[in-house]
Amino acid sequence: MSAAARVMPHDYVIGNGDLLDLEIFDVKELSREVRVSQTGSIGIPLVSVRLHVAGLTEIQAEQKISEVLESGGLVSHAEVSVTVKERKSKPITVVGAVSHPMVYQADRPVTLLEVLAEAGGVANDASDTVIVNRPSQEASSDPLEPPAIGPEGSAPVAEPSGTAVSKSSANPAAPADPPALSNTITINLNELMESGDAANNIILQAGDIVTVPHSGIVYVLGAVSRPGGFVLANDRGQMTTLKVLALAGGLNSTAKKDHAVIVRKDAQGQQHEVAVDLKKVMARHAEDVQLQPSDILYVPDSAARKAMLRTVELGIALGTGIALYRVAYR
Repeated sequence: MSAAARVMPHDYVIGNGDLLDLEIFDVKELSREVRVSQTGSIGIPLVSVRLHVAGLTEIQAEQKISEVLESGGLVSHAEVSVTVKERKSKPITVVGAVSHPMVYQADRPVTLLEVLAEAGGVANDASDTVIVNRPSQEASSDPLEPPAIGPEGSAPVAEPSGTAVSKSSANPAAPADPPALSNTITINLNELMESGDAANNIILQAGDIVTVPHSGIVYVLGAVSRPGGFVLANDRGQMTTLKVLALAGGLNSTAKKDHAVIVRKDAQGQQHEVAVDLKKVMARHAEDVQLQPSDILYVPDSAARKAMLRTVELGIALGTGIALYRVAYR
C-alpha cells in the first residue's frame, strides 16, 4: 500500500499530541514511545531529521519510518510497528449546561447529538441554542491526502556556501502568519432535539468547542405567594409572566394587578422598567409578556386593599370571639 494512497474513513489519522508506540524489531535501542509534537513531527535516535507523521495512518507511518531507516543505512530490512497509544489530537470540548462537561476525542466523524449524548445530555436549565466555535483551517488541495514519505519539509538544507539553513527561515523578512480566526455556528436546540431537524445535527471537527449556554433565572417579588428566583428550566426562553406567576403560587388578594412592572437591564447595563397590566393579561385582553433571563417581575401591594383586608380579618376575629363567649356562658 502506497503512503500516498487515500486514507480510508475507518483508519485513524495520527495528529498533533498523539502518543505513539514505536517498535523496530531486533533494534531495541530505537524502540520507544514518542509524542507527536505540535508541528506534527517525531524524533527517532540516530535519525538526523524529525519525521512528519501527522496526517498519516499507522500503516503509512510504519512505511515512512522503514524507508528512512533503510535509506540512512541504520537498518538493512527494517520491520516497524506503529501503534497509537493515546489519542489526543482530535479534541472536541463540551462545556456549559450539560450533565458532564468533557473533552471528547473524536477518532471518527461524530455529530452534535452524539457528542451531547456523550456529555450526559443537556441540563434542565439549558438555553434554546448551542454555540459551536470552530477554528479556521488553511485550505488544502485534498485534506484526505497524507504527506508524501520522506523527511519533514522543514529539515535543514545546504546552501552553496556550506552553511545549513532551514527552509522556514530562508526568508527572514517574511511576515508572521496572522492568528487563525474562529467560525461561530449557532444551532437551535429546540429544532435539533424536539423537532428532529437533521440539518442542525452537524458533523463536528477536531478542535470544535461546543457551548450550551445556561438559560438564566427570572425573579418575582411583591404580592405573590412564593416570591423568589425561578430557573428557566425546560422552557428555553419561553417563560412568560403568567407562567412565572404560576410557579410563584399566584397573586395575593392585595396585589395591584394593573401596576406590575418588569425590571430589565439592557446590553449596556442600564436598568429599565416595562409596565405590565396583569389584570388585562389574566383576562386575556392583552398579550402575555415574554420574560428574559435576569428579569425581575414586581407586583406591588394595594395599601387600601391591605387595610380593608385587615379590617375584615379583625371583624371576623371579634365576631368569632363574641360567638364563643355567648356559647360558653349560655
